Amino acid sequence: MKVAIVGGGIVGLATAYQLLFRFPSTRLLLLEKEAGPARHQTGNNSGVLHCGLYYKPGSQKAKLAVQGIRRMVEFCESHAVPHEICGKLVVATEPEEIPRLNALLERGTANGLQGLQLLDRDQIRDYEPHAAGVAAIRVPEEGIVDFKAATQAMADQVLLHGGEVRYSSEVFRLQNTGSWHISTTGGDFEADFLINCAGLQCDRVSNMAGNHDATRIVPFRGEYYKLKPSAQHLVQNLIYPVPDPKFPFLGVHFTRLIHGGIEAGPNAVLAFAREGYRHTDFRLHDMLETLTYPGFWRFLRRYPSMCWHEFHRSFSKALFCRSLQRLVPELQLDDLMEGGAGVRAQALSPSGELLQDFYFVRQAKALHVLNAPSPAATASLTIADAIIDHIREALSA
Repeated sequence: MKVAIVGGGIVGLATAYQLLFRFPSTRLLLLEKEAGPARHQTGNNSGVLHCGLYYKPGSQKAKLAVQGIRRMVEFCESHAVPHEICGKLVVATEPEEIPRLNALLERGTANGLQGLQLLDRDQIRDYEPHAAGVAAIRVPEEGIVDFKAATQAMADQVLLHGGEVRYSSEVFRLQNTGSWHISTTGGDFEADFLINCAGLQCDRVSNMAGNHDATRIVPFRGEYYKLKPSAQHLVQNLIYPVPDPKFPFLGVHFTRLIHGGIEAGPNAVLAFAREGYRHTDFRLHDMLETLTYPGFWRFLRRYPSMCWHEFHRSFSKALFCRSLQRLVPELQLDDLMEGGAGVRAQALSPSGELLQDFYFVRQAKALHVLNAPSPAATASLTIADAIIDHIREALSA
């Protein structure tokens, strides 16, 4: 059987790698529109290895993240990918946050995380001397990694085991006439089965294939600052706030990067282009799709204060700094310098709800990954196994 995978991010390449590992006789073709792997979500995130603290027990996110971080660490060790299990603190800065912190501890324990510790004010300083908080959870299994290097290692393994990887091959037409006829900017191809791991473009690829799911990708840009070298001593590893369950994002936090430096952020604002990494990036087609989707307007009505706050903070360095000072009060405005940005491919339902779990949709001779936000990079190898299990069920049905 010949399988075509659309998308050369870490989920697509992990799926290719796992498919060839489990079924070596598979003829595999991976198509990526960019000139190399990991050019969008995978290559523009902060490189955190998430172990499953936040996710609802029993959800795919919880199961796949807990298993996924262990699988990813094993892969990195086997392929000399830079990584480090350094641990993370989730810090409550107000007494009102302690019940939510305790709920997180219960959730992490239910998900099977090991070594979780509840810390008091003094114990926080043992791990993060400059952090302020009334209580915290230490999550020792979390870490940092070079996801670009991990994805490249997967691509190398796919080629080594007989897979075909075509870059600069953007899919623009899909036809199913018993087998898939795939038209791309890099040539025409055929396949017996199609796997859609196209990330920011996944709903469009799904529509091309004739699967008109009601969800829509709405792109959210996450913007970062970096700490100047003179201020990097303020953060040892990873410092996160207690997330507010009324809102869908984790809040700004501090991340030590695997190749050095400290990143601070991200906020979360609507991107005016699906691949819009700067304030000035704008694509009319992308914006029209967002603005004509009823789910987007229902989302705005659901979270008006959060949306305004995130938008305001996007244009105010001082407001961004004040948010960070809740975790590290010694931080000063002049300690921040401009960092990078990533765009999250977030599936939104027609009712205005952000899909929280991974979302797979089957079609005749196809499977579409229509929602794979964080912790998808960490969990990519276990997501790949779930995709392959879906395919086996579909083919045996």
